[in-house]
Amino acid sequence: MSSTTFQADAVLFDMDGTLTDSIAAVEAAWGAVAIKLGLDPAEVIAATHGKRAIDNLAFYRPEIKAHEMDAAVEAFEQSILDFADSFKKIKERSVPGSESNESGFSDRPGSDSGESTPALSSASASSSRSGSLSTPSSPIDPSAGARRPSFATRLSDMLASALPEDSSVFDESLDSNHIANDAQKDKAAEADIEAAWETEADAVDRSIRILPGVKDMIECIPDGRYAVATSGAKTYAYGAMTRVGITPPPVTITADDKRLKAGKPAPDPFLLAASCLGFDAKRCVVFEDSPSGIRAGVASGVTVIAVCTSHERSKIEGCGAHFIVEDMRRVRCTTEGEGAGMKLVFTVEH
Repeated sequence: MSSTTFQADAVLFDMDGTLTDSIAAVEAAWGAVAIKLGLDPAEVIAATHGKRAIDNLAFYRPEIKAHEMDAAVEAFEQSILDFADSFKKIKERSVPGSESNESGFSDRPGSDSGESTPALSSASASSSRSGSLSTPSSPIDPSAGARRPSFATRLSDMLASALPEDSSVFDESLDSNHIANDAQKDKAAEADIEAAWETEADAVDRSIRILPGVKDMIECIPDGRYAVATSGAKTYAYGAMTRVGITPPPVTITADDKRLKAGKPAPDPFLLAASCLGFDAKRCVVFEDSPSGIRAGVASGVTVIAVCTSHERSKIEGCGAHFIVEDMRRVRCTTEGEGAGMKLVFTVEH
């Protein structure tokens, strides 16, 4: 294995899939949107990854008015955090004597248990800023691989068993009784599909985790020399980072920042983050995991290090990253010099 060493002034981190792994919760949230709209969850999940919720909601929910969009984004991103927390809450509720009255959860129709996947809620997420890294959750077990099984893959298997198999109806005459029967069957099939989704969503631990190498990397970089630029809005971004023990740095550019004209794959988030830190983007390093984020970094002129934590290497090889590594454990950072003249020295194993 060879290595390359170079210098930079600052680091710009993407968040989801780069610092944190909340892919299971994000997929569950977009899966819920897809089910409500009668769309294929796998297709919606694939199409929305790495893009701002505001852009995705504008595409899939065009009926949302401009003045309603901020609230819609906040509600959707709170639902991600609710999905991330729901498995733990359900386990706690199953313990005799335990109580939980947290907001953001609603019973499914016909359910007597009170345990259900979260409904969209506008409840705000709490955050703390007691240091760069507080008490983090356990990182993903490297021996198990950085990527968790896809929600969409598991869900598609369950949906297949929910679809009706009887195709004989296509050979019958379309009388009024038959049309009524078809409508009833369609309604039953939709109910089965939603039930399959609910069952899968309830059964999976979608808690947010810190990714391998992230803690060490952040601890190596002096304050004021790194920022976060994410496609998540503030509710989700701050909630996800604090759940794994990362305090959002002073420069945290979120999707709802009104200074942004466009989100990734446009370079705007990284250019704004570099400017707020006081450095030329061309002297910065970006850590990214998604094709749209990698393209945004390349367009901004930074040095892009892509991590294969949410996508297979083959899916991101053609996006223009300068380096592709399995995760941040393949990158070391030290400092050289002091004060304003300090340089960050990166060694990338590839």
